[in-house]
Amino acid sequence: MKLPSDIREVRAFTHKYVAKNDRRAAFSYFATFAVYFAALGLGIWAALQGNYWIAVPMSLFVAVASVRLYVIQHDCGHGSFFTTRKLNEIAGVGLSIPSLSPFYTMRYNHDMHHKHVGNLDHREDGEVYTMTLREWNEASPGKRLFYRLYRSPVLMMVAGALFTYFIRYRWPKNTRLVGVRGVLLHNLALLTYFALLYAVAGWTGVLFLLVSMTVGGILGVFQVYLQHNFEDTYWDRRPDLDPQVAALVGSSALNLGWWWDLGTGNIGYHDIHHFNPRIPLYNLRRCHFDLDEMFEVKRIGWAEAFASFKLKLWDEDTERLVPFPEVAPAAIPVE
Repeated sequence: MKLPSDIREVRAFTHKYVAKNDRRAAFSYFATFAVYFAALGLGIWAALQGNYWIAVPMSLFVAVASVRLYVIQHDCGHGSFFTTRKLNEIAGVGLSIPSLSPFYTMRYNHDMHHKHVGNLDHREDGEVYTMTLREWNEASPGKRLFYRLYRSPVLMMVAGALFTYFIRYRWPKNTRLVGVRGVLLHNLALLTYFALLYAVAGWTGVLFLLVSMTVGGILGVFQVYLQHNFEDTYWDRRPDLDPQVAALVGSSALNLGWWWDLGTGNIGYHDIHHFNPRIPLYNLRRCHFDLDEMFEVKRIGWAEAFASFKLKLWDEDTERLVPFPEVAPAAIPVE
């Protein structure tokens, strides 16, 4: 979003959309679970019958439902989904298995991300690490190679999804600070979930769910990457860093279509979410498009979304996200 002349106007505008609705939240919550379990059951049945024309699309439905359940859990972490803290916590914990994310550590770590968004001195709290152009120029060949691999779209989305959701979230960062017991109980519940699935459908059921969760993780990483990695994003250092500008300008607005918004809980309108996380996901899309009446709003479509994966480094001089520098040609010896 282009920064308005008076950011307080945006604050006042978005405040009209913070009202929570328990009926609407409950419908969204249970309807998404219904899609998740219906697709899971039908998909496993089809896989057991060898009917992959049904199993494959059902796996995709499970994946998308998993992403939406993760976004709902994230909203519960902000306390913006239901009207009370207790309801949000109960719902958030209930979502920990399909999201693969222990609720309380997820909430704490995501709050740190919001607190330090756009802060070059706290990039460890970002969801995707970004190196500056100066750091790249000063880095060793080994460090550059590691960063190239890390920022490779295929490795980031596939290996990144597998590592994050299946390995890292079994013991998330800050677990000792937030609560070891909760993470251990979450892992035990997840193990029980897979054991029950094995008891009912054998390894076919387990494999079906693992594949579905992997696809969901890839979709999640794709979405997360685009939320702060685009050409006109915002990074700075304190004391020059403005948290409100970082939230509004340093976060993207993805307009990838109504179906994408439905599947991802409207979280693509991330600039408004970061600027005012009290807005529940079921109001977020409406708030964003209503902003057109007052402000110049830029949204990223599919072409720009894919092009954003070419951007790797933050250039502090031009204040832009830029690609890797081209390799300089070898010097020609002077005779």
